[in-house]
Amino acid sequence: NGPIEGLTVTVDLDQKKIVKFSNTGRGIPIPKSSNTDYRYTAQVKPPELKPLNPISMEQPKGPSFIVEDGHVVKWSNWVFHLKADQRAGMVISRATVQDSETGELRSVMYKGFSSELFVPYMDPDEHWYFKTYLDGGEYGLGATSLSLVPLNDCPRYSYYMDGVFVTSDGKPFVQSNIICLFERYSADISWRHSEIPINGFQIKEARPKVTLVARMTASVGNYDYIFDWEFQTDGLIRIKVGLSGMLMVKGTPHENTNQGFDEDDISGPLVSENAIGVVHDHFITFHLDMDIDGVNNSFVEVNLVKKETSKGESPRKSYLKAKRRIAKTEKDAQIKLKLYDPSEFHVINPSSRSRLGNPAGYKVVPGANAASLLAHDDPPQLRGAFTNNQIWTTPYNRTEQWAGGLFVYQSKGDDTLAVWSERNRPIENQDIVLWYTMGFHHIPCQEDFPVMPTVSSSFDLKPVNFFQSNPILRAAPTFEDDLPVCQPSAS
Repeated sequence: NGPIEGLTVTVDLDQKKIVKFSNTGRGIPIPKSSNTDYRYTAQVKPPELKPLNPISMEQPKGPSFIVEDGHVVKWSNWVFHLKADQRAGMVISRATVQDSETGELRSVMYKGFSSELFVPYMDPDEHWYFKTYLDGGEYGLGATSLSLVPLNDCPRYSYYMDGVFVTSDGKPFVQSNIICLFERYSADISWRHSEIPINGFQIKEARPKVTLVARMTASVGNYDYIFDWEFQTDGLIRIKVGLSGMLMVKGTPHENTNQGFDEDDISGPLVSENAIGVVHDHFITFHLDMDIDGVNNSFVEVNLVKKETSKGESPRKSYLKAKRRIAKTEKDAQIKLKLYDPSEFHVINPSSRSRLGNPAGYKVVPGANAASLLAHDDPPQLRGAFTNNQIWTTPYNRTEQWAGGLFVYQSKGDDTLAVWSERNRPIENQDIVLWYTMGFHHIPCQEDFPVMPTVSSSFDLKPVNFFQSNPILRAAPTFEDDLPVCQPSAS
């Protein structure tokens, strides 16, 4: 059923007493439960879609990865440690990739995980204003993970991993099968080039892309979050978050927008009879302790600057030039993304050079994103001040792992990434941590109800002058004889 709108009970948990009872929702009906059961077995209408034939990636020789000691993953040119964490959900550590020339394993990242997840709802009403959640620190992304659904959450040939956590009284408990590891092939192309035929001679070269995915889902109350870390053979790491689950809805007397429904007076669109989908944001901040060929790293902003030609210099009027700036201190590396002031953001090792003299590095490549628009002195934004920038860089400090602070419950924002970074510590040629915040603005719609189709965003960690040349140049193509011959079963 829907919410009992306007009813809030305040409880003193220490004294176990009700200290306030507020009921301002008289006249607001409880939304009906009809057409809200999303389970397959509860559907009484025939499916809207013609069913697709079953599809699966077959691996007749099994997957190409191995997991040693339960946590060390080895696949293609990658080796990394994978574990479940009660607060962060999934942690990737000691990620190394094989050099395509020497064959040695080279360090890329010491530790990476989702540090905090901030979800403020946009309603100042007395029953809603406090709904500004810090899901990592208040609930735990691992603690709210449930067993994955084979063939639906994860494909065939997946490897499943448990989480071993601790209860409030100190006893261990096991969340089974909350991480899955699998290879993905979705007909993407790893690289290709064709030459236009000249004198009957033609070159056509293409390579299929197969990747390795580590996945975890967190069901934090109404919302489900799908976290993917995807490793590519060219050294790229793609970090992706998908949002699904159920909207948090607010009860309303309205059943239709024609019935005196004033958009200025409500906090979101009508998504069902007597139910408003309240506008809200999602921000996921990642802690990325990069160790490019060691711990001495620097943050570099490569800004694209427009230059204009002088009279008579060229038929061109303007062009772009790349201008590098090494960040000396933390404030030099506080980045707000701007479409019309584009930059690349590199983490380099100034003492590890290619044969051409370029420093080895990785760059963070933003995907679709959103910035927090709340006032900086708004209490929830003080607690979520780590979303004031999309990128931060701090010197490594073992006490600075959680962007919202170590103790988040009832915090006031005095122990956040924004507070630490105000010290403006030196970060050049140091052991540094890169922080990246991914954001979503969510204006709900009817299609999001009763359970929403997944909405995703991602960002990449991509090698820049890390390899001497294309590291998958010598990857073998696939031929028809390499593949199994599948015959249809007898009817």
